[in-house]
Amino acid sequence: MANNKRGPEPGSQKAKHGGQAVREKYGPEFYSRIGKKGGDTVKEKRGPQFYAEIGKKGGESTKRQQGSEFYSKIGKKGGERGRSTNDKE
Repeated sequence: MANNKRGPEPGSQKAKHGGQAVREKYGPEFYSRIGKKGGDTVKEKRGPQFYAEIGKKGGESTKRQQGSEFYSKIGKKGGERGRSTNDKE
């Protein structure tokens, strides 16, 4: 399948250089702004139910790939982090 888009092949050195040039010209805040703008547009067009659906698909995929024990492990890690943060106060 041919790449009919303008510009360098994604992932190539030329593409990386272009991304660096944009970062230098506009700064890292630029990426935050355009990311938020894109997220707001998706939320407006598709609604909050869309995020619930893709979250469920992602969770099912993670469970299939990592196994259900994975959630137990990350839950314990999160609980440990929360306790250590609260102990400092």
